[in-house]
Amino acid sequence: MSLYIQLNVLNKIRGTLTKNAFRTQATKSVTLEYDKDPQPLFTNPEIQKLLKSITQLDLSKIFRRTTASVNSVEYKFMTTEQLEDVFRKTVEKAKVKLQMPPIVKVRDDTQKIISVDKALKGFSDTKFVITDVTYGTRQSERKVVVRDTDGTLHHAPMEMAKRMKQLFVPLNGRKLRTPQMFEDENLQARLEERKYEFILDRLLVQFNPDEPDFHRISSKVYQHINETKEFDQLRSTRHFGPMAFFYAWHKCIDDLLYDMIKRDYLRNGAELIILYYKVHSIPEDFAEFLQKLDEHNSLEDLALKELNKSIKSKVNGDIHSEIESAIGKTAKDFEVDELCLRFVEKYIAAYALKKVQLELGIQTLREINAEKKHLYEGLSKAHGIHSVG
Repeated sequence: MSLYIQLNVLNKIRGTLTKNAFRTQATKSVTLEYDKDPQPLFTNPEIQKLLKSITQLDLSKIFRRTTASVNSVEYKFMTTEQLEDVFRKTVEKAKVKLQMPPIVKVRDDTQKIISVDKALKGFSDTKFVITDVTYGTRQSERKVVVRDTDGTLHHAPMEMAKRMKQLFVPLNGRKLRTPQMFEDENLQARLEERKYEFILDRLLVQFNPDEPDFHRISSKVYQHINETKEFDQLRSTRHFGPMAFFYAWHKCIDDLLYDMIKRDYLRNGAELIILYYKVHSIPEDFAEFLQKLDEHNSLEDLALKELNKSIKSKVNGDIHSEIESAIGKTAKDFEVDELCLRFVEKYIAAYALKKVQLELGIQTLREINAEKKHLYEGLSKAHGIHSVG
């Protein structure tokens, strides 16, 4: 009996060690890094436009409640013009909330010497840290310098400078020491709970975009999302654009592209491919295709179209709008979908790493679109409306 108990204890220990070893291996997996400064590409106006469109403008998600619900509702009576004006202002507020954090290279932490004053050598047996506390100065522009005991005056190391700035001019929510949630094991636990937006929001508060920890942790989050395929968690948040840019930079867009195809976000899928081409300077001619996309609808136009469709169907009883609402597509949407399908198929044939998965996704979507188009044409014909050309 004693031997049996000992074997049980040994098995439990072995299981615990195996589990811990697996977790340690998971937390120490290779993290992808930018091999050069990504800022010039990321801030390029054309790429910014693509990223904003890919992010989508889902107002219900952007303005969702993140705290406990409040049992109070405010009702207002408005004319159609007033409602449209309020909606436009809401769209502008949503754009501000979707402002993407910058992607920049990791800052060089080399301590630059300002001067060496030998006359001060031995003046004190401790270092002096001098911090600029000028009111209104941006944190990135605030200087912190150190006078060493040998008289050398140099810029403070990154970690020291950050700590001193936070001590004298604190940023709301930022801690003097790195929170435990960013330690490898705790971070892995949060990733397993799939709290991606929470981690990235907290990351932006605690770290600057040019810090090594910011790059390391954000990379781990994006890679974990790519493994779990939970891309929709970040859609219509300020983190979706940087995530898509990260995948394009590291040539791993196929899973995100498949997710877009599966959800019938073909326009976004085509824009993701254009982003990939632009980041890697791939000589594909997409200017004419992009122009046709721009002619269809902008991000704001799509949001306003939903409002106008709702108003017209309720006020005027517009049967055409009701058909489009029931099908989920307009005649123009079917034309744009066909353009996007051909564009995506060209990418799959030439560059995709997961060809079979993407080809199956395209085939399924073609069949669904064909059924929707057939139904759209049938309903339009039955009500005397011109069918799709």
